[in-house]
Amino acid sequence: MKEISCKLLVIGAGPGGYVCAIRAGQLGIDTVIVEAGKPGGTCLNVGCIPSKAMIHAAEEFEKVAHMASGSSPLGISVAAPVLDLGKTVAWKDGIVNRLTGGVAGLLKKAKVKTVYGWATFRDGKTVAVETETGTQIIRAETVVIATGSATVELPFLPFGGSVISSTEALALGEVPEKLAVAGGGYIGLELGMAFAKMGAAVTVVEALPRVLAQYDAELTRPVVKRLAQLGVEVMLGAKAKGVKGDALLVETADGKSTKIAADKILVTVGRKPVTEGWGLDQIDLDMAGKFIKIDDQCRSSMRGIYAIGDVTGEPMLAHRAMAQGEMVAEIVAGHKRSWDKRSIPAVCFTDPELVTAGLTPEEAKALGEIKIGQFPFAANGRAMTKLGEDGFVRVVARADNHLVLGIQAVGQGVSELAAAFGLALEMGARLEDIAGTIHAHPTQGEGFQEAALKALGHALHV
Repeated sequence: MKEISCKLLVIGAGPGGYVCAIRAGQLGIDTVIVEAGKPGGTCLNVGCIPSKAMIHAAEEFEKVAHMASGSSPLGISVAAPVLDLGKTVAWKDGIVNRLTGGVAGLLKKAKVKTVYGWATFRDGKTVAVETETGTQIIRAETVVIATGSATVELPFLPFGGSVISSTEALALGEVPEKLAVAGGGYIGLELGMAFAKMGAAVTVVEALPRVLAQYDAELTRPVVKRLAQLGVEVMLGAKAKGVKGDALLVETADGKSTKIAADKILVTVGRKPVTEGWGLDQIDLDMAGKFIKIDDQCRSSMRGIYAIGDVTGEPMLAHRAMAQGEMVAEIVAGHKRSWDKRSIPAVCFTDPELVTAGLTPEEAKALGEIKIGQFPFAANGRAMTKLGEDGFVRVVARADNHLVLGIQAVGQGVSELAAAFGLALEMGARLEDIAGTIHAHPTQGEGFQEAALKALGHALHV
């Protein structure tokens, strides 16, 4: 039985884990990282990156199909397009492989030792890793748990056969003729809209009164409109109950039972932290529900054990995990750091895209009187030239001192505005700061400035 010792052991090489390990290596800390699969975790291998590749391919296919229909206002006409989904998936896999190889290279560059296998705690300082060549014992002064999350499986819709998770959806060899999506959250709608653009007849089943319930109704209205344009049927207040043959069994909002014919049933009802299988029972960690409880430095209840990323709770976002991982590495190196979660932008890659950062209008109102400025992309020149006029930018600020509390946007390509929104909140910007910043013309970013001007009472272009 082999044994190695290190100062820092990171369990999990997802976005949080690998960033933590790389930063620790840069700081001269003797670091080992353990990963059961490929570097990059869910996000890089079967989540964020591959899904965005497929979404982009679907967008490009729909553009060409729209031109082929002769209804494009751009004056462009082409022959009817044909989609080779196998080739698309191969392209997507190529991107993933380049990025996972890049992560492995960065770990090596930072002099981090990578051990591939499944780690199990023996005590708070020791883990046993089952590798291809046998059991590897690793002893560490400090341990970081970055085990991530996994897809929630419904007991009455177990994965297998026609019932698939997002992982299988991103590896299909052909576009299903009929796709049923159980769950109208961001994953279900991102993939559901993509497959609708590729030619599938899509039905979304959502138990709540509306889709994308984590966002306010005004923000999601353009997405709901686009779903209808794509021919996606949305069943609200409906519950998936099981599968029978080639159909999804559903209980409708009025309590009736019905069947939805489907070649594939995509289940996207959320994700859960991976807290089983790695010896949680061998250590004594306080939990916050199903998540590991942490403080503002990502310390767990056990000295010398930190936890980062999805295993520590919402929001389950890769960039949150990365920020936590970098911070923990610096704390281990002796730097003074704490976890500032004032602004963690969230992006939904539907059509159109959604971005939120900071407080919603409802959350801000609970703190006192506020000002809201909203600017429509219908009045933005760049949005018009991209046929992306449906949407807006909204800024929420305190009424007394104009401190910006939250920013939201919906529109074509607004994911790229997330950095500006996050920076404004992180720097403590006031409405006057945003309004007084010269924004390049013609860009959609001008909508941000105009929203701030609107909140101040003097928008220029609406």
